[in-house]
Amino acid sequence: MPLSKKATETIQSSLDGVTSDSKTGISGMVFVAVDKHGKQLAAAASGNRGLNSKEPMTMDTVFWIASCTKLIGAIACMQLVEQGKLKLDDEKQCEEILPELKNMKVLDESGKLVDKKGGITLRMLLDHTAGFGYTFFNEGLRDHGRPIGYDEFNMDVKELATMPLVNQPGSRWEYGTNIDWAGLMVERVSGHGLNDYFQKNIFEPLGLKNINMFPTKEMKAHLATMHQRWKDGSVEERDHLLRKGLIAETDEEKKRVLNSAGAGCFAKPAEYCQILAALLNDGTSPTTNAQILKPETVAKMFENSIPQFPDFARQGIPTAKSDQTNPLPELYPQEGQPAQGWGLSFMLTLEAGATGRGKSTAHWAGLANLFWWCDRERGVAGMIASQVVPFGDANIMGQWAACEKAVYDGLEK
Repeated sequence: MPLSKKATETIQSSLDGVTSDSKTGISGMVFVAVDKHGKQLAAAASGNRGLNSKEPMTMDTVFWIASCTKLIGAIACMQLVEQGKLKLDDEKQCEEILPELKNMKVLDESGKLVDKKGGITLRMLLDHTAGFGYTFFNEGLRDHGRPIGYDEFNMDVKELATMPLVNQPGSRWEYGTNIDWAGLMVERVSGHGLNDYFQKNIFEPLGLKNINMFPTKEMKAHLATMHQRWKDGSVEERDHLLRKGLIAETDEEKKRVLNSAGAGCFAKPAEYCQILAALLNDGTSPTTNAQILKPETVAKMFENSIPQFPDFARQGIPTAKSDQTNPLPELYPQEGQPAQGWGLSFMLTLEAGATGRGKSTAHWAGLANLFWWCDRERGVAGMIASQVVPFGDANIMGQWAACEKAVYDGLEK
């Protein structure tokens, strides 16, 4: 299922049109698409690694993938579900492994802390109905943490546990630190740090050497610079949002860093896409033949876990922290507003999408404007990566749609 020459040229020229225009403020991007055989349909790098850099973006450029890490965390959880070590719907087991959750309070709409009325399950953590939020998406949680404030990207477990729930468990969908807690379940059940677990049980079987919560010296040498877009539209380089994993070198230093299943990984996009290729191939790597999940487990992950909330992604995203996110009326607009779905750690477009994606295509994103999709119906997956905040940058989202559409338009039967 190769891609036409016209399609690959369209993708490259589309990216170049953004990175070469100084008005966009986008220094560089990388786009990769693969088929179910793990073969690259497209691989395009455009621009430079930073606005002040002369180093070009390449396929070796390393990005903080932020919430794209959540998919990896979910795979780890589901491996342990397969082994019978974790259960999706057992609130007693969940709160025994995570005793911090037993007496956790709920921040109500008036700003008061009230008792939690129900238990939390692993499924709730993976489908974001456990009740946790993010301060950059939830104004009440943001205000509750001040004047000190919360920094989700540089916490330890003790600090994570100081953040209250923002909803009663099971009462609604809200994006938050849920999968960080799921990652802690993996650590406590497996007896391994989460990054070590990822390496041994996911990355090594897939032959991936450049996805890590603690980037190697070589990875850091190819690290893309983080950028900040201000309210006036101007963009400048900024310090990294996730520093602890970049500066920890010794084992002792690494032990003090929360291995965040929600946002902790750095990666080369081409390697991340090999994880997506394994999902396209029912849990088995098409390049190494290693099985990381059973076919029935992958199918379960792609089922809609929250049919009771068909419009969950249309509730809007406020600019609770304007340096980290833009306001968005909905997460993935679709003509006719069909019912939306959420699998076990990712959004599902239940109906075929305008770009050409098939039904029940999974997709999600990372705060620094990275986006991936995985279409098991049509056997195509891909990722676009940049390093700029706030989230929801129109330039990057436009290229995600344009490049994804070019892939589908260019597929040769």
